[in-house]
Amino acid sequence: MSAESGVPTFRDALEGLWARFRPEELATPEAFAADPGLVWRWYQWRRNLVAESRPNAGHIALARLAEAIPALRLITQNVDGLHQQAGSRDVIELHGNLFVNRCSTEGAAVTIPADTATGDDDDPPPCPRCGAPVRPGVVWFGESLPLDALREAESLAAGCDLFLSVGTSAMVMPAAGLALSALQAGAALVEINPERTALTPRADYVVQAPSGEALPYLYEQLIAHRHQENTCD
Repeated sequence: MSAESGVPTFRDALEGLWARFRPEELATPEAFAADPGLVWRWYQWRRNLVAESRPNAGHIALARLAEAIPALRLITQNVDGLHQQAGSRDVIELHGNLFVNRCSTEGAAVTIPADTATGDDDDPPPCPRCGAPVRPGVVWFGESLPLDALREAESLAAGCDLFLSVGTSAMVMPAAGLALSALQAGAALVEINPERTALTPRADYVVQAPSGEALPYLYEQLIAHRHQENTCD
């Protein structure tokens, strides 16, 4: 599941200096190999946008739901880390994290100075181990999802009783297949999205509203229901 964050997604048009580019032209291994500086500058721009953002009401509601329902697990395609900022723990990040850096050759995570992580450097810094350019720790077009994260997500989807699909287009595979795995295993599917998606006809319940509105309401109803049960006891 994922939640709207106010941070531009790949479905949004780029702005300013980046308006003439398409995300699909920048977020690829081929683009990085051809012009590491160009791709690095775009990700620095995105990191700066995210660094100025804060979790919205949907992020916070999911963290509170997890406190109230310990079995709840959060699987996200978001790379902005806002779920963790809101207090969610053990988040499964299918598409990586924008603020993690990896060696473009070895693939291992590397630590670079904090001012470089969101600065305006024209070129990516070298890997401290091998000297290869450092790249953002996100999954690019044409790359496989992190195997451990995908396996855990698939296992959780196949074993859950209730699957919430929140704010996702349901178009990007294999993440979009998780809801289908849950359905095939007999779970109830709830879709929270202001727009219709390919999942809408198959969902048991559809809430056509932004996650920032629907998730706080869901949390409030859960707490009210529990309070009523305790009062009746």
